[in-house]
Amino acid sequence: MLVSVKQQAINLPLKRPGEDPTAEAASGLQSAALQALRDNIQAQANQGSTQVQESITRQATQQVNAATAISDKVDEAFAKTRVQLQTVGSSALEDTSSAMAQFKDYMSKTPEERLRDSILEEMGITEEEYEAMPPEKQLAVGEEIAQRMQDKAAMAQVEKAQESRSDEKHPVTDMFLASL
Repeated sequence: MLVSVKQQAINLPLKRPGEDPTAEAASGLQSAALQALRDNIQAQANQGSTQVQESITRQATQQVNAATAISDKVDEAFAKTRVQLQTVGSSALEDTSSAMAQFKDYMSKTPEERLRDSILEEMGITEEEYEAMPPEKQLAVGEEIAQRMQDKAAMAQVEKAQESRSDEKHPVTDMFLASL
């Protein structure tokens, strides 16, 4: 709370000291009143200053409390993320070992076994389902697999022949480009 006081100029007739005792008394009273007013204003200003300081202290305390709350929330979020990463890390490790086992199993098969497995997959039959079939159905599926294997081998030979023809054209093109 700020108080504004305007000091009013009092025009008193100029007299020499000692001429008028009432004027001197009035002047002394006026001086004392002005001094009391100044003291009162100073006290109010100090009180206002104290209130401002208290207000600033309250605001600073609130800001520190808010910063502490934010820091606590960040720490909590970090801890949750760390726990999640540890959980995901262990399951990823299990997935990796499973994928590694599948890869090793695949690589241990011969190319013919891999081709047979891919044909079974195209037919929508798993190895377990194939093993559970009666012998007649296994024979029919086996013949189908053999036929598809022959078809794929023939297609591979045609592609290889086309590649060898296209390879023959490239040296001429390469020589032409080299001459430029």
